[in-house]
Amino acid sequence: MTATSHILVIDDEPQILRALRTILTEKHFRVTTASRGEEGLALAAATPPDLIILDLGLPDMDGIQVCARLREWTQVPILVLSVRDNEHDKVAALDAGADDYLTKPFGIEELLARVRVALRHSAQATGTKVTVIKAGDLVVDLARHVVTRTGAEVKLTATEFKLLAYLAANAGRVLTHQSILTHVWGEAEADHVEYLRVYMRQLRKKLEADPESPQFLLTEPGVGYRFLADE
Repeated sequence: MTATSHILVIDDEPQILRALRTILTEKHFRVTTASRGEEGLALAAATPPDLIILDLGLPDMDGIQVCARLREWTQVPILVLSVRDNEHDKVAALDAGADDYLTKPFGIEELLARVRVALRHSAQATGTKVTVIKAGDLVVDLARHVVTRTGAEVKLTATEFKLLAYLAANAGRVLTHQSILTHVWGEAEADHVEYLRVYMRQLRKKLEADPESPQFLLTEPGVGYRFLADE
């Protein structure tokens, strides 16, 4: 992430556009705005941004359709910002290619944190991959397939490590149940959410100080999971 990162905001609410432009410009981002889906798609193609902040309720097309259209040709991070807070819309947006989802009204610090995560993932995708992820006293070494907690190695099964590695490699991002199941178990098991819940319980028992109140293996209710790493 650099101070000159270009952010495209697609939202039809003038007050939201003004607020986001002010907030992001103060943090030295370059901001472009669009109030319609087709306009946003055209701007994304003409001047590719480093991040897109997208509303779902646009006047000419649904934001989920915008996500799908963008994913036909670009992997730019997409942060959905919407008043829709139901699980169906969140899952649909994430499955269509969005990287994260924040519900309006939002806190400025939370928004900026999500922006930092998205831009960091974008930089990693085009540069050197981060192979060591830290979360408190937990260290996940993706290259060596080693997990330590307070310096001591934690023994994980092959499936447990594959699940943890997928979450940690996408630290900060919401991963849907379906995307996790498909990656870890394959497309044939994509609907078997019970597999995932069992393995997440096992991981929390091995890795969290308090499995009932996890600090980094977080649940996004009805949607999926998020791994919260150190900044």
